[in-house]
Amino acid sequence: MSQARTEPEPESWLDIVKQKVEAMRFGSVQIVVHEGRVTQVESTEKTRLPAEAAATARGK
Repeated sequence: MSQARTEPEPESWLDIVKQKVEAMRFGSVQIVVHEGRVTQVESTEKTRLPAEAAATARGK
């Protein structure tokens, strides 16, 4: 008799989005939908520099 292998339940896309949002300070999370189903979650994180660092870089 063969036993059915139970695969671990994949994380829901809502959990993935929540983790990405909680892990970043500045940035964006993009959800890609194909035929009414979420197929991809992308995140882009930005690093903000202090105002004085930006002024120094411009040569002020």
